[in-house]
Amino acid sequence: MFNKKTLNTLIVSACLCGSGYASADENTNSIVFNVPVQQVYDYVSQPSRWHEWHPVSLGADSSSATPLGVGDHFKEQIRLYGQEIEMDYEVVTARPPYEFKTAFTSSLIDGTIHYQLEEVDGGTRFTRTLNYSIDKYIASLKDGMQEVSGVALNNLKAKLEEQH
Repeated sequence: MFNKKTLNTLIVSACLCGSGYASADENTNSIVFNVPVQQVYDYVSQPSRWHEWHPVSLGADSSSATPLGVGDHFKEQIRLYGQEIEMDYEVVTARPPYEFKTAFTSSLIDGTIHYQLEEVDGGTRFTRTLNYSIDKYIASLKDGMQEVSGVALNNLKAKLEEQH
């Protein structure tokens, strides 16, 4: 039912859950491109292109081949910790060519992705901030741990009783 990697993730996550680590988190990265700011904005504000550069993105259906605007909705399939998850997004900020922000929700994780772009020396400083809450993810793993524990006890019972 669970492979070794998934089981290890469940065990670690259950330990974290008991330690009070199931909470919101933030991840910010910044890089400078030798590309004009408008070109960078036009590319990153098209979620259908995210799979070309982001390793967890399997593809997004935004029904648009142009940059999205405030209020636009789209879905993205991602692979997170070996699980495929469908994410629902809404664009909450679109200020070409300097800022693009989405809010997302799924069965396991909620949050925002915020792109900030700044012109520097003929290029672009691109800052990506991911804010997320893994409370839903930890809760789902906790349910998985319950299931794994039940299987373990049934396996133990069968082993002991067959030896008796």
